[in-house]
Amino acid sequence: MRRTTVEPLRIHWDVPTDGGGQAKPTEKYKLGALDMGEITDFVKEAEELGVDSLLFGIGHYLPDPVPIIAALTQQTERVKFMLAYRPGLLSPTLFTQIVNTLSWMSDDRLSLNVVAGISVAEQAGYGDFLAHDQRYARSGEFLHILREFWEGEVPQTFDGHHYSIKDAELHLGYKGGKRPEIYISGASEVAQQTALSYGDCWMRYGDTPEGMRQASLPLIEGGCRVGTRMHVLARETREEALAELAELMGDPDAEHEAWIREFVKNVDSEAVKSSFRLADQASGKWLSPYIYTGAVPYRGGPALCLVGSYQEVADYLFQYKLAGISEFIFSGWPTRPEMRTFFTHVVPLIRELERDAQPQS
Repeated sequence: MRRTTVEPLRIHWDVPTDGGGQAKPTEKYKLGALDMGEITDFVKEAEELGVDSLLFGIGHYLPDPVPIIAALTQQTERVKFMLAYRPGLLSPTLFTQIVNTLSWMSDDRLSLNVVAGISVAEQAGYGDFLAHDQRYARSGEFLHILREFWEGEVPQTFDGHHYSIKDAELHLGYKGGKRPEIYISGASEVAQQTALSYGDCWMRYGDTPEGMRQASLPLIEGGCRVGTRMHVLARETREEALAELAELMGDPDAEHEAWIREFVKNVDSEAVKSSFRLADQASGKWLSPYIYTGAVPYRGGPALCLVGSYQEVADYLFQYKLAGISEFIFSGWPTRPEMRTFFTHVVPLIRELERDAQPQS
């Protein structure tokens, strides 16, 4: 009998630009500074812990991720970098040139997280006035051009609705003649279709394993991997985890919550809106015995938090795996010590569950 293998869950982590992340989810964002020393220390520890790749987000409240990743490629050897980017900010030719350059600087340790944008107001600040579905249509054209470059179609001419290029050539290709993995974010139908057409993995904010399975079936059946982005809080016992959660959520900033609610009014992202709907519908702020929604009003969609003992968190993550989810992007409060705790205590339990699930020959 031929023995098949169970692929291990891929665990990624979100990198905070202050190097450690907010200590509490209910506080105002800490903006307006960039500490490359702290970020470098964070990334080096992530590499030592065995993090698959590190997400560098994009937004008007964040520093630009491209030069940060470029600098960090020279400080690391193994950990990969996930570059979040919104089509429409740069021409596809120039962006391909940037990505190809990073592929050589990092020795092919790069992936792309393509996001279409979540806020009409924020997009307008960048001079982008397209509606939600139009932004995804533009993303499709953008990714089509990128894929043509990586597949060797040069000189390249393209005349679409959103992009037109003529006789475009790039003499520095992606290292090894390959291309980066492409993650497509979003919860809408058009986001799913974009992932099926151009992506390797569809990413969306969290839900229960059952909820994720239901939403993911068309993608999995279409050959696309599925991942999710969440927070995690794991301690030796459930009692310790719940006590820590209560402390983190204590003395909330009502003004910050009101600001987030106002921000969400200008959001046209189905991913963000669905996360707030889940939080509003949750019973006593719990979507399940292990999924806490109480931080969503302060931190948005990624703040759905998996809470429990080390073993409970590992077991619950394995339920996602059985539901077809293959990748996670995690954060924590504060995120650096949570990353350390997760990879030290939870990941070995996940790997043990995966080994036990291997089919016997």
